[in-house]
Amino acid sequence: MAEFLAGFGISSDVVTIVAIYAIVIIAAFWLAIIIWAYRDMRSRSRDTFAQLGVAIMVALLNLPGLVIYLLLRPRETLGEAYERSLEEEALLQEIEEKPTCPGCGQRTRDTWQVCPHCSTRLKKPCINCHQLLELPWQVCPHCAMTQPGYAAEVPSASQPMARYAGRPSSMPEEPGIQRVRPQAVRSNEPVEFIDSDQPY
Repeated sequence: MAEFLAGFGISSDVVTIVAIYAIVIIAAFWLAIIIWAYRDMRSRSRDTFAQLGVAIMVALLNLPGLVIYLLLRPRETLGEAYERSLEEEALLQEIEEKPTCPGCGQRTRDTWQVCPHCSTRLKKPCINCHQLLELPWQVCPHCAMTQPGYAAEVPSASQPMARYAGRPSSMPEEPGIQRVRPQAVRSNEPVEFIDSDQPY
């Protein structure tokens, strides 16, 4: 072999150097694909045994092992799966936060004062700046104007009696009790006097 290379003017020392260089390149490439496969699997799975299994497979089979790993590895990394879960969660939260009518449950908008489906009042305008406010708010956050209350009036105990005052005919009669209406005395009827001496 040395005589063959000497015929081309190449010394054995040069051949040795080239061979060592090639071995180093191959070893570095082999180590690089093992490290790459291990890191790639680590970014796609938290399973320690799967990570070590991929590294051993690529170390033993070299390029065929790398091809097999590329065919069988998970399609998305842990970071991509986390981002996808965040997007799905944000989408669900956006769907849940859409306003709905408390009366009929239909979807409404923030700019609506009344539900068009059931006519339920949703918001009230400010008496000063006309910005839409929530019904329980007593002060406008835009102009600091006090708003009139919208609490329902509860009738007191004296109100039902006052309602029927002056209208005796409209009051409900209790069962079993007959109302006696006073009769007017006619002035044109003669009045009879009874003598006290006569026996009864």
